[in-house]
Amino acid sequence: MAFLRRALRAPAWRLGRLLSPASISASRPLPCASGGSGSGEEAGSSPAGIGWRRDYCSNYRQGTREGDNLDLSPPERIRNFSIIAHIDHGKSTLADRLLELTGTIKKGHGQPQYLDKLQVERERGITVKAQTATMFYKHTFGSSGASREHKANDFLLNLIDTPGHVDFSYEVSRSLAACQGALLVVDAAQGVQAQTVANFYLAFESNLTIIPIINKIDQPTADPDRVKAQLKSLFDLDPSDVLLTSAKTGQGLEQVIPAVIERIPSPPGNFDSPLRMLLLDSYYDEYKGVICHVAVVDGSLHKGDKISSAATGQVYEVLDVGIMHPELTSTGVLFTGQVGYVVSGMRSTKEARVGDTLHHYRSTVEPLRGFKPAKHMVFSGLYPADGSDFDALSSAIEKLTCNDASVSVTKETSTALGIGFRCGFLGLLHMDVFHQRLEQVFLFFIFLLFIHLHKSCRSMELELYPPFQLYHIFSNIQMGGRTKVHVQNPASLSSNPGKRLVACWEPSVIATIIIPSEYVGSVITLCSERRGEQLEYSFIDR
Repeated sequence: MAFLRRALRAPAWRLGRLLSPASISASRPLPCASGGSGSGEEAGSSPAGIGWRRDYCSNYRQGTREGDNLDLSPPERIRNFSIIAHIDHGKSTLADRLLELTGTIKKGHGQPQYLDKLQVERERGITVKAQTATMFYKHTFGSSGASREHKANDFLLNLIDTPGHVDFSYEVSRSLAACQGALLVVDAAQGVQAQTVANFYLAFESNLTIIPIINKIDQPTADPDRVKAQLKSLFDLDPSDVLLTSAKTGQGLEQVIPAVIERIPSPPGNFDSPLRMLLLDSYYDEYKGVICHVAVVDGSLHKGDKISSAATGQVYEVLDVGIMHPELTSTGVLFTGQVGYVVSGMRSTKEARVGDTLHHYRSTVEPLRGFKPAKHMVFSGLYPADGSDFDALSSAIEKLTCNDASVSVTKETSTALGIGFRCGFLGLLHMDVFHQRLEQVFLFFIFLLFIHLHKSCRSMELELYPPFQLYHIFSNIQMGGRTKVHVQNPASLSSNPGKRLVACWEPSVIATIIIPSEYVGSVITLCSERRGEQLEYSFIDR
């Protein structure tokens, strides 16, 4: 396959400011790492070249008074990028090393896979939710030796660590909407695998700059030359552009961030245009309400502004705004190209629609293009063991779907189980993870409820239907006319003798299966037994 490689674009942008005077006086010092050979003195620099600055990597001035402004790098020094890969190819470990190299977290402190914060992620060892972290880095272009002509500049980097399993591909597609580039990580021993291909296409269709990285080169079975040939054959990626790294040992990591800065373009947008923000994700906090993760496409947002939703038309006041560094860090302002969070007082999760456009109140803007709706592959019925707990289950599902927009939820009634929900998922693992998260959140919610009301603890059981994957469409004849009916539940099949079933269809998919050559025969047999039809057969290493 041959693909056209996109050219880097680097529009000139006007200078932006990250921190308002009020927020800088109340915020804690933030770290800034340096790379290259830039000048500029840093206090307390460590042997690894990481120093702590008191000014968000801006020009710190002693005796800053209330009302003074602190300038940051111009928006052209912002880089937004994601890490995409197949599962277990080292994305989260690479993210940890980048956070350490930039001084965002201290080396050796905190838990491994720092950005995997959910309990289910810790228990299963996989990434379920895409997580964002803002980093600061000092870089010099193209010269060895500090001089005024080659002065080191401060860059702001927004990193998004994405899941690697196919069931969470919707998280990847939403993350790429906030980026201009992606690090395509491939295991040096395993080579290109299924989600490597799928995630590449997602990034390629989004017109992102792709930086290929071959990870785990320290393994005894590593074969970087073979993987380079695969990347060239499948994606037409130049082998000379491939970075060789080992996130475990740190080998080759010093070239990753400079490559991000020099190859990935700055975000497009207009600082002087009216505010437009893309709602990327959200989650519910018991104290702050709904916390929204946003990407500022145009304009700027300040604490205290009134914003409106293009989807619902409701108006909110910005109570807090900031960045993830990597925890929530209030800055009081977000500018063009920034990725951060907004607390606007939303109390209902239905108000935060992923893909929505947020703008200043009473301003007219063209809504941003949202996200494609998720295609659900597995459907499951979910019912409380006790019918009186339906409202509590409904509340728990509503809060959880705020953090997982790829799940569809509709109410349904069963003659045997009563009132419940039919949920649509992207796959079996997605369903299993959602059920586990729901059980954890649900039991915690009930525990708090009954401790508060009855001073006792009560657990709750959930009845989970087996997944119902078939989605039937059939035509029937009544009064000489034909109608099409969509059926997701066998109970919905008509038993009216006046209607005659003419035809019945079920969904099918066109799938690409990438496997080692020794398993080809077994996989072809398995597909044939499941009524699969072989359309094409080829070797990617030849």
